[in-house]
Amino acid sequence: MTVLAIDTSNYALGVALLEENQVLGEYITNLKKNHSVRIMPAIEQLMKDCERVPADLSKIVVAKGPGSYTGVRIGVTIAKTLAWTLQIPLVGISSLEVLAAAGRYFNGYISPLFDARRGQIYTGLYQFTNGQIVAIEQDQILLAVDWAAKLAKLDQPVLFVGNDLPIHQAVLEEGLSSQAVFACVTEHNPRPSELALLGKDKPGEDIHSFVPNYVRLAEAEAKWLEANGKL
Repeated sequence: MTVLAIDTSNYALGVALLEENQVLGEYITNLKKNHSVRIMPAIEQLMKDCERVPADLSKIVVAKGPGSYTGVRIGVTIAKTLAWTLQIPLVGISSLEVLAAAGRYFNGYISPLFDARRGQIYTGLYQFTNGQIVAIEQDQILLAVDWAAKLAKLDQPVLFVGNDLPIHQAVLEEGLSSQAVFACVTEHNPRPSELALLGKDKPGEDIHSFVPNYVRLAEAEAKWLEANGKL
Protein backbone atom coordinates (compact mmCIF):
# COMPACT_ATOMS: atom_id res chain seq x y z
CA MET A 1 0.00 0.00 0.00
CA THR A 2 1.27 3.45 -0.96
CA VAL A 3 -0.40 6.37 0.83
CA LEU A 4 -0.20 10.01 -0.19
CA ALA A 5 -0.86 12.43 2.69
CA ILE A 6 -1.79 16.09 2.11
CA ASP A 7 -1.99 18.85 4.71
CA THR A 8 -2.64 22.49 3.81
CA SER A 9 -4.93 23.22 6.76
CA ASN A 10 -2.65 25.90 8.24
CA TYR A 11 0.52 27.84 7.34
CA ALA A 12 2.51 24.60 7.40
CA LEU A 13 2.20 22.78 4.10
CA GLY A 14 3.02 19.09 4.14
CA VAL A 15 2.94 16.10 1.82
CA ALA A 16 4.27 12.62 2.43
CA LEU A 17 4.44 9.18 0.87
CA LEU A 18 4.10 6.16 3.15
CA GLU A 19 4.62 2.73 1.61
CA GLU A 20 3.74 -0.23 3.83
CA ASN A 21 5.71 0.62 6.99
CA GLN A 22 8.27 2.97 5.46
CA VAL A 23 8.17 6.72 4.96
CA LEU A 24 9.43 7.14 1.40
CA GLY A 25 9.49 10.91 1.50
CA GLU A 26 8.16 13.95 3.30
CA TYR A 27 8.01 17.64 2.45
CA ILE A 28 7.16 20.38 4.97
CA THR A 29 7.31 24.16 4.86
CA ASN A 30 5.95 26.69 7.34
CA LEU A 31 5.57 29.79 5.21
CA LYS A 32 2.88 32.41 4.65
CA LYS A 33 2.56 31.56 0.99
CA ASN A 34 -0.32 30.55 -1.23
CA HIS A 35 -0.98 26.82 -0.82
CA SER A 36 -3.11 26.72 -3.98
CA VAL A 37 -0.03 27.58 -6.05
CA ARG A 38 2.46 25.36 -4.20
CA ILE A 39 0.67 22.15 -3.24
CA MET A 40 0.52 20.40 -6.64
CA PRO A 41 4.18 21.15 -7.50
CA ALA A 42 5.10 19.81 -4.04
CA ILE A 43 3.18 16.59 -4.68
CA GLU A 44 4.67 16.21 -8.14
CA GLN A 45 8.23 16.77 -6.90
CA LEU A 46 7.78 14.31 -4.03
CA MET A 47 6.39 11.66 -6.39
CA LYS A 48 9.26 12.23 -8.81
CA ASP A 49 11.93 12.07 -6.09
CA CYS A 50 10.43 8.86 -4.71
CA GLU A 51 10.13 7.38 -8.21
CA ARG A 52 6.41 6.83 -7.94
CA VAL A 53 3.61 7.61 -10.38
CA PRO A 54 -0.08 8.30 -9.62
CA ALA A 55 -1.03 4.74 -10.58
CA ASP A 56 1.13 3.48 -7.69
CA LEU A 57 -1.04 5.22 -5.09
CA SER A 58 -3.44 3.14 -2.99
CA LYS A 59 -5.02 5.80 -0.78
CA ILE A 60 -5.20 9.56 -0.22
CA VAL A 61 -5.23 10.87 3.35
CA VAL A 62 -5.98 14.54 3.97
CA ALA A 63 -6.02 16.84 7.01
CA LYS A 64 -9.69 17.87 7.05
CA GLY A 65 -9.53 20.74 9.57
CA PRO A 66 -9.92 22.67 11.70
CA GLY A 67 -7.61 25.47 10.67
CA SER A 68 -7.50 28.09 7.95
CA TYR A 69 -10.82 28.03 6.07
CA THR A 70 -9.10 28.54 2.73
CA GLY A 71 -6.22 26.19 3.52
CA VAL A 72 -8.49 23.35 4.59
CA ARG A 73 -10.64 23.78 1.49
CA ILE A 74 -7.61 23.66 -0.82
CA GLY A 75 -6.28 20.41 0.65
CA VAL A 76 -9.66 18.70 0.73
CA THR A 77 -10.50 19.73 -2.84
CA ILE A 78 -7.21 18.39 -4.20
CA ALA A 79 -7.49 15.18 -2.17
CA LYS A 80 -11.05 14.54 -3.41
CA THR A 81 -10.04 15.24 -7.01
CA LEU A 82 -7.08 12.86 -6.86
CA ALA A 83 -9.04 10.11 -5.11
CA TRP A 84 -11.89 10.37 -7.61
CA THR A 85 -9.60 10.51 -10.64
CA LEU A 86 -7.49 7.56 -9.49
CA GLN A 87 -10.50 5.68 -8.10
CA ILE A 88 -8.79 5.05 -4.75
CA PRO A 89 -10.02 5.52 -1.15
CA LEU A 90 -10.06 8.90 0.55
CA VAL A 91 -9.62 9.31 4.31
CA GLY A 92 -9.88 12.49 6.36
CA ILE A 93 -8.04 13.01 9.65
CA SER A 94 -8.39 15.86 12.14
CA SER A 95 -5.66 18.46 11.63
CA LEU A 96 -5.34 18.67 15.41
CA GLU A 97 -4.94 14.90 15.74
CA VAL A 98 -2.02 15.03 13.31
CA LEU A 99 -0.35 17.65 15.48
CA ALA A 100 -1.07 15.65 18.65
CA ALA A 101 0.93 12.73 17.23
CA ALA A 102 4.06 14.63 18.32
CA GLY A 103 3.24 13.54 21.86
CA ARG A 104 3.35 9.83 21.20
CA TYR A 105 5.73 9.19 24.08
CA PHE A 106 4.38 11.81 26.48
CA ASN A 107 2.96 10.42 29.71
CA GLY A 108 -0.14 12.58 30.02
CA TYR A 109 -2.64 14.48 27.93
CA ILE A 110 -1.82 16.27 24.67
CA SER A 111 -3.45 19.53 23.63
CA PRO A 112 -2.60 20.55 20.05
CA LEU A 113 -3.71 24.05 19.15
CA PHE A 114 -4.11 26.56 16.35
CA ASP A 115 -4.82 30.24 16.91
CA ALA A 116 -8.44 31.23 16.20
CA ARG A 117 -8.02 34.97 16.94
CA ARG A 118 -9.56 37.13 19.66
CA GLY A 119 -7.98 34.99 22.39
CA GLN A 120 -9.55 31.82 21.01
CA ILE A 121 -7.92 28.56 19.99
CA TYR A 122 -8.84 25.49 18.01
CA THR A 123 -7.92 22.58 20.20
CA GLY A 124 -8.82 19.14 21.45
CA LEU A 125 -7.47 16.73 24.04
CA TYR A 126 -5.67 13.52 23.11
CA GLN A 127 -3.81 10.72 24.79
CA PHE A 128 -1.84 7.70 23.63
CA THR A 129 -3.14 4.42 25.02
CA ASN A 130 -1.39 1.15 24.09
CA GLY A 131 0.35 2.95 21.25
CA GLN A 132 -2.89 4.31 19.77
CA ILE A 133 -4.02 7.92 19.86
CA VAL A 134 -7.39 8.48 21.56
CA ALA A 135 -9.51 11.64 21.51
CA ILE A 136 -10.47 12.56 25.08
CA GLU A 137 -12.13 15.86 24.14
CA GLN A 138 -13.45 16.52 20.64
CA ASP A 139 -12.01 19.29 18.49
CA GLN A 140 -13.49 22.65 19.46
CA ILE A 141 -12.99 26.40 19.51
CA LEU A 142 -12.93 28.35 22.78
CA LEU A 143 -11.03 30.97 24.71
CA ALA A 144 -7.56 29.86 25.76
CA VAL A 145 -8.23 31.05 29.30
CA ASP A 146 -11.36 28.87 29.52
CA TRP A 147 -9.46 25.87 28.15
CA ALA A 148 -6.73 26.33 30.75
CA ALA A 149 -9.32 26.43 33.54
CA LYS A 150 -10.94 23.26 32.25
CA LEU A 151 -7.65 21.38 31.98
CA ALA A 152 -6.56 22.49 35.45
CA LYS A 153 -9.37 20.38 36.91
CA LEU A 154 -7.86 17.22 35.41
CA ASP A 155 -4.83 17.49 37.69
CA GLN A 156 -2.65 15.79 35.05
CA PRO A 157 0.29 17.05 32.97
CA VAL A 158 -0.73 18.45 29.58
CA LEU A 159 1.61 18.78 26.60
CA PHE A 160 0.81 21.77 24.37
CA VAL A 161 2.02 21.71 20.78
CA GLY A 162 1.58 23.92 17.73
CA ASN A 163 3.19 26.81 15.87
CA ASP A 164 0.71 29.26 17.41
CA LEU A 165 1.62 28.24 20.96
CA PRO A 166 3.67 31.43 21.67
CA ILE A 167 0.50 33.52 21.19
CA HIS A 168 -1.26 31.75 24.06
CA GLN A 169 1.56 30.34 26.17
CA ALA A 170 1.39 33.01 28.89
CA VAL A 171 -2.34 32.39 29.45
CA LEU A 172 -1.83 28.62 29.60
CA GLU A 173 1.10 28.96 31.99
CA GLU A 174 -0.92 31.20 34.29
CA GLY A 175 -3.88 28.84 34.33
CA LEU A 176 -1.98 25.57 34.67
CA SER A 177 1.37 26.42 36.25
CA SER A 178 3.65 23.33 36.40
CA GLN A 179 0.87 21.18 34.96
CA ALA A 180 1.60 22.69 31.54
CA VAL A 181 4.39 21.25 29.39
CA PHE A 182 5.37 22.94 26.13
CA ALA A 183 6.70 21.06 23.12
CA CYS A 184 10.01 21.98 21.51
CA VAL A 185 9.93 24.28 18.50
CA THR A 186 10.99 21.38 16.25
CA GLU A 187 7.76 19.55 17.14
CA HIS A 188 5.32 22.32 16.24
CA ASN A 189 4.93 21.51 12.54
CA PRO A 190 2.33 18.80 11.89
CA ARG A 191 4.09 15.87 10.21
CA PRO A 192 2.43 14.65 7.00
CA SER A 193 4.01 11.23 7.56
CA GLU A 194 2.04 11.03 10.83
CA LEU A 195 -1.07 11.99 8.86
CA ALA A 196 -0.40 9.13 6.45
CA LEU A 197 0.11 6.69 9.32
CA LEU A 198 -3.09 7.77 11.09
CA GLY A 199 -5.15 7.21 7.97
CA LYS A 200 -3.39 4.19 6.50
CA ASP A 201 -5.67 1.54 8.00
CA LYS A 202 -8.91 3.53 8.15
CA PRO A 203 -11.70 2.71 5.69
CA GLY A 204 -12.30 5.06 2.80
CA GLU A 205 -15.08 7.63 2.98
CA ASP A 206 -17.66 8.62 0.38
CA ILE A 207 -15.81 11.05 -1.87
CA HIS A 208 -18.84 13.06 -2.98
CA SER A 209 -20.22 13.69 0.52
CA PHE A 210 -16.80 14.23 2.15
CA VAL A 211 -16.57 17.74 3.63
CA PRO A 212 -14.00 19.59 5.75
CA ASN A 213 -14.45 20.05 9.49
CA TYR A 214 -14.18 23.80 9.97
CA VAL A 215 -15.44 23.55 13.60
CA ARG A 216 -17.03 26.96 13.07
CA LEU A 217 -18.62 28.68 10.12
CA ALA A 218 -16.51 30.84 7.87
CA GLU A 219 -16.74 34.45 9.06
CA ALA A 220 -18.52 35.61 5.91
CA GLU A 221 -21.08 32.81 6.16
CA ALA A 222 -21.67 33.45 9.86
CA LYS A 223 -22.29 37.16 9.19
CA TRP A 224 -24.74 36.35 6.39
CA LEU A 225 -26.68 33.93 8.58
CA GLU A 226 -26.78 36.43 11.43
CA ALA A 227 -27.95 39.24 9.16
CA ASN A 228 -30.70 37.01 7.78
CA GLY A 229 -31.90 35.82 11.18
CA LYS A 230 -30.57 32.27 10.77
CA LEU A 231 -28.38 32.35 13.90
